[in-house]
Amino acid sequence: MTKRRDVIKTIVASSALAGTSALFSSFKNFIPLDNSLKGNINHSVCRWTYSFLSLDELCQLCKDIGIKAIDLVGPSDWETLQKYGIYSSMCNGAEINLVDGFAEIKFHEQLIKNYTKMIPMVAKAGYKNLICFSGNRKGMDDETGLKNCTEGLNKLMALAEKNGVTLVMELLNSKINHHDYFADKTPWGVELCKRVGSNNFKLLYDIYHMQIDEGDVIRTIQTSHPYIAHYHTGGVPGRNEINESQELFYPAIMSAIHQTGFKGYVAQEFIPKNENKKASLAEAIKICDI
Repeated sequence: MTKRRDVIKTIVASSALAGTSALFSSFKNFIPLDNSLKGNINHSVCRWTYSFLSLDELCQLCKDIGIKAIDLVGPSDWETLQKYGIYSSMCNGAEINLVDGFAEIKFHEQLIKNYTKMIPMVAKAGYKNLICFSGNRKGMDDETGLKNCTEGLNKLMALAEKNGVTLVMELLNSKINHHDYFADKTPWGVELCKRVGSNNFKLLYDIYHMQIDEGDVIRTIQTSHPYIAHYHTGGVPGRNEINESQELFYPAIMSAIHQTGFKGYVAQEFIPKNENKKASLAEAIKICDI
């Protein structure tokens, strides 16, 4: 399986067929959906999971399906998105990597420098969300990590508020994909949001990751939604298509998100395994378009 951290590293630097559901069969020839989407969910897709396409090809695919945004795209690629009228729903490029983050004080100087430069760039381009990471635990307890992250993030909040940019920390599982990652539980992330105390710092709730590390997805969304700015999808287990080949029922999850009044984006972040990978993305959007 392609490693997310390796693909992200490549993107940042430059800026077996699965079980087929009945629904998937209706997308065999790839049917554009832009005129049939309901508008209750703002759809996006993560750049790295479709990196086998050029960015131009992915933008055109999004246009064909009706997806209005792409996640995890940095400044060097914003011009391409704008050419197609595609929004950058989660910007990246200020982070060091996934393991060296705000939980360690020794990285604060570099992170503050990076984000101080990037936040105004995001705002100038007309975007709102910029991703960040806790980094790994490396022997620290929860309280130490909370204190360190709060200290580092608070040095950026005035700038983020001034520019109307939200720093969004992603929750990742530490059980399977990102061993030792600090922000691996929603309650820890919510507590961090409370300590930072700004509407310009929130969480990226990755449904795939949080199903693995804590489960209870819908109730967590219902109780924690004020602290969530963004969502990612993915099939469990395996992080592949989100159809009936995996254990999560995404229509119910999307309904729960919609019922909270959420107006942000839900980005597909599954690694397509089926032969027709474009159809897999069209199917995922249809599943989530409640």
